[in-house]
Amino acid sequence: MPENQNIEWKESWRDEYLKWVCGFANAKGGKIIIGKNDNGEIVGVAKAKRLMEDIPNKIQTQLGIICDVDLKNENGKDYIEIDVKPYDVLISYQGKYHYRSGSTKQELKGSALNKLLWKKAGKTWDVVVEPRAKLDDIDISAINAFKKGATTSKRLPFIADEEDIEQILDNLLLLEDGSLKRSAILLFGKNPCRFFINAFVKIGRFGQTDDDLRFQEVIEGNAFQLADKTLEVLDRKFFVSPISYKGLQRVESWEYPYEAIREVILNAIVHRDYMGAPIQISVYDDKLIVWNEGSLPEDLTFEDLKKKHSSRPHNPILASTFFKGGLIEAWGRGTIKIINECKKAGLPEPIIEYSSGGISVTILKDVFSKKYLLDKGLNERQVDVVIYTKENGKITNSIYRGMFGLTEKTAFRDFEKLVELGILIKVGERKGTYYKLKVG
Repeated sequence: MPENQNIEWKESWRDEYLKWVCGFANAKGGKIIIGKNDNGEIVGVAKAKRLMEDIPNKIQTQLGIICDVDLKNENGKDYIEIDVKPYDVLISYQGKYHYRSGSTKQELKGSALNKLLWKKAGKTWDVVVEPRAKLDDIDISAINAFKKGATTSKRLPFIADEEDIEQILDNLLLLEDGSLKRSAILLFGKNPCRFFINAFVKIGRFGQTDDDLRFQEVIEGNAFQLADKTLEVLDRKFFVSPISYKGLQRVESWEYPYEAIREVILNAIVHRDYMGAPIQISVYDDKLIVWNEGSLPEDLTFEDLKKKHSSRPHNPILASTFFKGGLIEAWGRGTIKIINECKKAGLPEPIIEYSSGGISVTILKDVFSKKYLLDKGLNERQVDVVIYTKENGKITNSIYRGMFGLTEKTAFRDFEKLVELGILIKVGERKGTYYKLKVG
């Protein structure tokens, strides 16, 4: 039986391992094997029969739970297996709460402890009643925007005729015994930050390093306003929209695919931990990063996000209302849409990862623009070869020489630098050699 996130090996028993029992009970359960070393080898345990009495008693008296404790023998060596089942209620050890996450044990405090309490009670943060909130705190224009979206998307086609605001909120599960839930304020509140201080978006424009903050902006509003407001400010103040012409008509396009950015922001609003920091958007010369505090659901990996996966939003009431209002798709397709929109725009696949206690999504700009390549120190000739490769898929040494009348040695030296900078990659050998873009 190999050691994994549900199994822990210990050479001998110490009372402090009651913390591990507590951690397993609060998570998905697991086994603690006393008498195995870190390599999984049976080393045996002294006074096994006495421990067979002491361990169950200590678990019961100090944790208030019962575990199966079995004495086993292998090659004449005794070892003890403690089988801990998951509990529906929260278990504490000496007034502290522990939780097994991955292969480590954490002591839970603050918001992490509150989240586990809600989870054990079958609740999430967004379903809790906000006692300070009143119906007067609801923004009627946000309700009307929701009605329009729900009607257009045909997800709630009959809501257009409903005028009773309280009835609408109740039908959306945003009321409990006539009181507003937190999700109601976040979705439709006139000023959500009055109730939840970090319910805003912070945008910063950076130079080459994170220390070089050039300017920043704070966007406030309810969830139905926040995405559009953020997109508007990004477009007006943070993006440089390239301009082209179709005939005599001036056309402005985004530096990044609009639908991808919108989906990232909507996902952040739905999945973020509202007890933590605000959503943060960092704009650089060559990339945009959207960060929100939170974590993936258990058993879901970042690779899973690239394909159809189960939808388990951090704030399910929030997510359900966004879906009914036509803002998001259900069934775990948000990240797939982000990836596909970037690919359609000819951009590299976005990077989704854990960062600073939250999840960040990095969308890379078209790094093969002329400005970006010149900033990398390329000469005009090398820039042209990259643009040619971008448009044609690949380039050979002979084609490059023909474009500029170069010697084979000079062309080879230019290609060497492009490969060294990670812009091109070499494919094949000798006469069959060609070069293609490394990303994109």
